[in-house]
Amino acid sequence: MAGITSFGVYIPIYRLDRDEIAQMWGTRSIGGQKAVAGYDEDAVTMAVAAARQCLTHHQFQPDGLYFATTTAPYQEKQSAAIVASAVKMGPHTVTADITNSLRAGTTALRTALDAVDAGSAESVLVAVSDCRLGAPKGMHEQLFGDAAACLAIGREGVIADVESSYCLNSDFTGVWRTTADRFVKSGEGRFVEEQGYQPIMIETISGLMKAGNFQPEDFSKIVFLASDSKSHAKLAGKLGFKAAQIQDPFYDRIGNTGTAGTMIMLSAAVGSAKPGDRILLANYGDGADAFVLRVTRAVTPFWEKQINTTRSIDYGTYLNWRNLMQLEAPSLPSRGEPSLSSRWRQRQVISTLSGVKCRNCGLPQIHTLGQTIRICIGCQTKDDFEPYCFADKKASLFTYAVDHLQPTKNPPGLNGVIDFEGGGRLICELTDYDLDHVEIGMPLEMTFRRLSQGEGIINYFWKARPIAR
Repeated sequence: MAGITSFGVYIPIYRLDRDEIAQMWGTRSIGGQKAVAGYDEDAVTMAVAAARQCLTHHQFQPDGLYFATTTAPYQEKQSAAIVASAVKMGPHTVTADITNSLRAGTTALRTALDAVDAGSAESVLVAVSDCRLGAPKGMHEQLFGDAAACLAIGREGVIADVESSYCLNSDFTGVWRTTADRFVKSGEGRFVEEQGYQPIMIETISGLMKAGNFQPEDFSKIVFLASDSKSHAKLAGKLGFKAAQIQDPFYDRIGNTGTAGTMIMLSAAVGSAKPGDRILLANYGDGADAFVLRVTRAVTPFWEKQINTTRSIDYGTYLNWRNLMQLEAPSLPSRGEPSLSSRWRQRQVISTLSGVKCRNCGLPQIHTLGQTIRICIGCQTKDDFEPYCFADKKASLFTYAVDHLQPTKNPPGLNGVIDFEGGGRLICELTDYDLDHVEIGMPLEMTFRRLSQGEGIINYFWKARPIAR
């Protein structure tokens, strides 16, 4: 029987205080903070980060990847293929985008479970990520946060069995966004809550419990999506669950993270559970999904460091990163964009940061884009190399340069020469750094980020970032 075999969670380090948003517009603050994706992050890059973490705990190479989001960077190009390529999944991996609803994450979960149970896949990654925009001065601006999560579904090494499920679809229009809309829209709050969210969720959860003859006390935790903390607490009371059974939705610390929200909560619930505990998972959006999961063994809540590792940004920075205000353009010439053909030729370097390793002396080497290594810099052997991936290798900062003229949304630019453990040297950009704490020899890790965008094409590549201590 298929179940969850591992989790991965990615929460950006940047936080925006809601008090600052409220002060800007002279409105009431709901308190707390929201997680904000960096200027070089989007739903795809966050999904890659969560998937890479998930794979470190997974025993097998998945043969499927389903990507769930409401904020895919392309309207016509599969994001799942980008994520699969970045985490080194093969060309025969089954990929799919599941979109357009906050229920996309649990839809992807159900699809993955069915695929593994049917035998069409041995294991599947379900990557869930969102980076939604609320209109300035609107209620969603304070509520929405950015994050990603990833689950591995398989039969071996299961940490949470899925015992039963229940599904309900509904054409109720509560929140929506058309292709012409940049910001999420919603109906009047009480109407959405009392005519849509509450009756649909109550019917779904009650149907699941009735079908399995469950009582509220049978569950150690209940995990479910709501628009905000008030709505979350209200539904919990109507369902008859005690406060200790309700999984913290983290709205005060990272915000409502859309499709990723329920999966982040689920990872925390499983991580704190004991073997044999049951967890009720419910998700809302154009209907609702509900699942009963039974924990088979304790899992360390490995992502706690992410939610506690933070760096504050101001509201002006947030507006700039989200392109919500126009700033003076750089006076320097813009960076040249690679052609589609050159991107394709260099696809292994771009997607997985692949280099080579000398078969004669074993020295790893990586070249800059557009160049090919033919002579080993260690033993001078010619054309005798094997592929070597640098993306998962730790590194350290050999030297760096601060560029105050570099066109970046997080000035000044920081470019470094980094040395990889085991060999290999690369010149690349750094990201997520605190300039006051940059020093020679600091430990780094590679992260998949947006590098530039031109001619409608998003150029992704790898950057180095300091390892959180």
